[in-house]
Amino acid sequence: MTAEPLERTLDRHGHLGDPGGSPGPGAPVLRGARESDLPELRRLDEEVFQEVAYPAFLLRQLFDVYSEHFLVLDDGTGGLRGYVLAATTAFSRDSWILGLCVTEGHRRHGLGRELMTEILARLREDGIEQVRLTVEPANRAAILLYRSLGFRPEEPDGGLRRDYFGSGEHRRIMHLELR
Repeated sequence: MTAEPLERTLDRHGHLGDPGGSPGPGAPVLRGARESDLPELRRLDEEVFQEVAYPAFLLRQLFDVYSEHFLVLDDGTGGLRGYVLAATTAFSRDSWILGLCVTEGHRRHGLGRELMTEILARLREDGIEQVRLTVEPANRAAILLYRSLGFRPEEPDGGLRRDYFGSGEHRRIMHLELR
């Protein structure tokens, strides 16, 4: 497992700086989620995912079980601009991205890419061989991001799974081989 702590600032272009670098004013910090982040994670999840946001109790349990792969973008004041959460299985080398989000006002600045790049690097270091995720089929921006990172739709039917999250809640399943 990855032993070194993660806390890196993003430069003025939104790219990761060196660990221990001093953040500029308002520069987001990419770091591991903390228990004290849970109320803000709940607010962020509700803001971004609205009716499909994780309930507070589930976010708490996900944090308890997967905190090693729960990364946040802290705005420097305790407010969160985004997060990524990966869940790994105990008996194989597979992982699922359970959540990726960036607040609406901070999208299209590469923050989602930075979160995904960092979590994929950590999963690779931990020996994970395959990563999967689901995405709403109409979310072109997310699909383009995932494709640019090497994710491909899982067959059959280009990864489309009708009613995956319930009636009318279709999802596209994508996967990435890390080996």
